[in-house]
Amino acid sequence: MLRTTIRSRASAVALAAVLAATVTGCSAEEGADSATGGGDGITVQAAQFSWTAAGLTNSILSEIATDRPELGVATLQTTQLDPAAAWAGAQRGDIDLLTEVALPNQQELAEGAADRVEIVSQTYGDAAQGWFVPAYAVAPGGPLEGLTSVTQLNDYADELGNKFYDADPGYITTEQNAKRLEGYGITLEHVVSSEAAELAQLENSYSREEPIVLYLYHPHAVFAQYDMVQLEEPTSYTEGCLTTGDGACAMPSYSANIAASTELQEQAPQFADLLVDLRISVEEMEQMQKQVDVDGEDVGTVARQWVDEHATQIDEWVG
Repeated sequence: MLRTTIRSRASAVALAAVLAATVTGCSAEEGADSATGGGDGITVQAAQFSWTAAGLTNSILSEIATDRPELGVATLQTTQLDPAAAWAGAQRGDIDLLTEVALPNQQELAEGAADRVEIVSQTYGDAAQGWFVPAYAVAPGGPLEGLTSVTQLNDYADELGNKFYDADPGYITTEQNAKRLEGYGITLEHVVSSEAAELAQLENSYSREEPIVLYLYHPHAVFAQYDMVQLEEPTSYTEGCLTTGDGACAMPSYSANIAASTELQEQAPQFADLLVDLRISVEEMEQMQKQVDVDGEDVGTVARQWVDEHATQIDEWVG
């Protein structure tokens, strides 16, 4: 969830207008050359969400396309967009490829572009998301000792500084968390700024071994840095709970998917077949995220390493 974002309709329209001015759709280009490909084939306009997993997936596909010109793709031209703008571009025909599509979070957006773009594969599934606290905080003698469930958070409000930390205001998960706080009757202040600010607060609290509660999701490099504990939920997720329901339920596990335009599937069918077969596990993605976000390695270098290590599997996918 990966993280999942969705902005207001007005914001999406504004971003879509910018997108329309800067990208065109899937186009055949002879002898196209770029840092992300080369040789004969089409240029694929790919949306790139702001989280590291999206950049890694796009880079992996770019490396494979470069290695295998028979797939018919010369270049993946990426444009960083939030999901609302990306799906608006896909619906308009400006975007051919979307990776790291989080479902069910982006389901409504995907349905809006279904006449031009379809979900073709799931790269990984069963990715957990929810509310987390540092393991030291709930250990015996810790400031949150005894805390196991989200429903207990009011009892630890003083220790937590009466704050619950969340990511960007445009994320659909932020909207869900606001509803969950209300549904559970939790009175902690919902601190919303950005994921960078949220993680900076976690780093500061962790370095001081102070208590903190915040929203996190798998796969994420944060779990390679810190020992975190997910709080239990008294009620499982059910469809509609976080939309038309009262919000007093767990967040759904989600899957990361690939969506491709019908035009892309027609112009580069072998590349489209690869998209159907591509699989990257949550564990593999978190290891790559650690390499990029913690160890400071280049996304392209890490993607190249993954491609080299999975050469036999890629041979099978390509056929």
